[in-house]
Amino acid sequence: MKKIFLALVLFAASLLTAQAIPTEVYDHENYSIVYPQGWKVTNDSEIINIFPPSQIGAITISEYHDLNLPKSETKKFILALYKSSDDEKKVTSKSGKKGYTEYFYEYLDEKQKLIWITKVFQKDKDLYLVSVNCGQKYWNGNFMKLFNEAFDSFKIKK
Repeated sequence: MKKIFLALVLFAASLLTAQAIPTEVYDHENYSIVYPQGWKVTNDSEIINIFPPSQIGAITISEYHDLNLPKSETKKFILALYKSSDDEKKVTSKSGKKGYTEYFYEYLDEKQKLIWITKVFQKDKDLYLVSVNCGQKYWNGNFMKLFNEAFDSFKIKK
């Protein structure tokens, strides 16, 4: 019985490792993010875009320093990015690591059929804006998993 159980565990482990997708790290002075190997990275005036070869979506990272945005206005700022009429309560916030307040917002652009997921990390006058956009019809299965894994791997260094 123990041999059968061990064989099943080894088989399950081999399936899980066989499905692992190789990754790369974009290592910036202030942050890092892990993304699937083969995805393209562009730097347009320090706005970083990471996207699959099919270009059905992207992860965008921008950072701002010496930004005078009071925390009381951050949720409004996030909603304004999308010209959203959503209530500020749809933007959640929590205390994050290293003293940053982390904001989270999901938005569906009905007109362009895009899913947007945004995280904002704010501490004093430093702000990091990390967003994912993906065509609504592609936001399922593997692409959703790959985008979310990369999105969740974003780490601020300081």
